[in-house]
Amino acid sequence: MSVANSSDDADKNARSKAKPALAERVYHMLYARISNGDYAANSKLPPEVNLSEEFGVSRPVLRTALERLRAEGLVYSRQGAGSYVRAPQGQALGFAKVETIADIQRCYEFRINLETEAAGLAAQRRSDDNLKSMEEALRLMDAATLSHQHREDADFAFHLAVAAGARNHYFEASMRALREHIAVGMKMHGKSLMSDGPKGLQDVFKEHSAIFTAIKAHNVEAARTLMRDHLVHSRDRLFGGALLDLSRS
Repeated sequence: MSVANSSDDADKNARSKAKPALAERVYHMLYARISNGDYAANSKLPPEVNLSEEFGVSRPVLRTALERLRAEGLVYSRQGAGSYVRAPQGQALGFAKVETIADIQRCYEFRINLETEAAGLAAQRRSDDNLKSMEEALRLMDAATLSHQHREDADFAFHLAVAAGARNHYFEASMRALREHIAVGMKMHGKSLMSDGPKGLQDVFKEHSAIFTAIKAHNVEAARTLMRDHLVHSRDRLFGGALLDLSRS
């Protein structure tokens, strides 16, 4: 094989590897725009030629990204008329999917800010029904801890009850929209706790119990501090203290 042929083959291989990566990038950008409402439900997406130019990719790369969005039910095509955003079924589309470890860290970063304030507001505003929901979640978590298990559903239910206790529907709606994203981190965190023996699960249960006690006692600053500390500890246990530099991710 000549040097020229070898060089051509190398170029072809490089292009074949680059195409999926470019399509992935375009997919995420379009997904984010749809999720954020930049493209309204039932609205027509810009023409493919415009999107290709905007994203700096070829038409085949763009079509690969659009095909993935179609397969996931986010867009649909009308013959000869282009691609349209599908109306969400029952609720907003929410946030772009968790795809990387950096996404999990970003989710924790957002939760630390969101849930710290929610806990403080819950300490001020919670109702008896909110407290009952937290107590029920704690009961399930306690039983699981005694059996050396981690109940992601009960864990999420507790955090959702705290958000509901803020008596501001935006907090609860944000938590519901993040449910699948939070579940990814919780499952990984649960596995790390299980490998550490009973103490890890017991410590996490105590952290949740302390948050509940502060909210029940209307101790606003303690509720904020305890929720923040709990989420930071959870993140650091998962990442082993080695956080990613998100400015480079």
